[in-house]
Amino acid sequence: MKCIPPYRKSTSKARGLIRRISVVIPVYREREHVNEAISHLRRQGWTGGLEVIVVDGEQSGTTLRAIRDAGVKTAVASGGRGAQMNAGAASARGEMLLFLHADTRLPPNGLSLASDLLVSHGRLAGAFLLGIASPRPALRAVAAVANVRSRLMRIPYGDQALFFRTEIFHAAGGFRNIPIMEDVELMRRLRRMGIRIGFVNARVSTSARRWHREGVVYTTLRNWTLLTLFWLGVSPRRLARYYRPLA
Repeated sequence: MKCIPPYRKSTSKARGLIRRISVVIPVYREREHVNEAISHLRRQGWTGGLEVIVVDGEQSGTTLRAIRDAGVKTAVASGGRGAQMNAGAASARGEMLLFLHADTRLPPNGLSLASDLLVSHGRLAGAFLLGIASPRPALRAVAAVANVRSRLMRIPYGDQALFFRTEIFHAAGGFRNIPIMEDVELMRRLRRMGIRIGFVNARVSTSARRWHREGVVYTTLRNWTLLTLFWLGVSPRRLARYYRPLA
């Protein structure tokens, strides 16, 4: 296994103020969600600069053509969600990068809360707690267990709106171009670099559509199984056969 040296905060930039936040939204056939995701960001009340970058994984750019906000930067990138998020990060100009799924909404003042975690609390990377947009007790339990797991292991999932000092994201090498588990792999790599992931004590609200469509028990057990197999060293390309993006 390749040895990853610890990251050392050697510049004032790593501790500086965040004047601009770049939010990268990877999409794939998300015409129904993308405009609300963008509007929700605009309503966050963040007083600094806000750069929204939407990267479509569909070569035809179907979702991009549905965007109504002329201030959004757009791009197309194939190769999976990791490649999309890397493409967005490559053109970002903010001191902070936040990766947001199109069907996930930040809590009120979420951008300010994330910025405060990095600036006032000195973290280099962080995530929100998970909330699932459903009144079903079973899904509230799923979110509660996920939050305990992610806090204990310091490895949150991508639907918890991961965010980073831009410098740190690039120093770590960004997301791997793998079809699945790119979020877990990056969090594990940061941990080996000695970077402790911080958590905002507020919940995102992510869509329950996958659990509703595939079933709570099946989806939960499938996710746990895939995560366990990944930790045991099974290739993400093999795991991807059992996980498909929602159309």
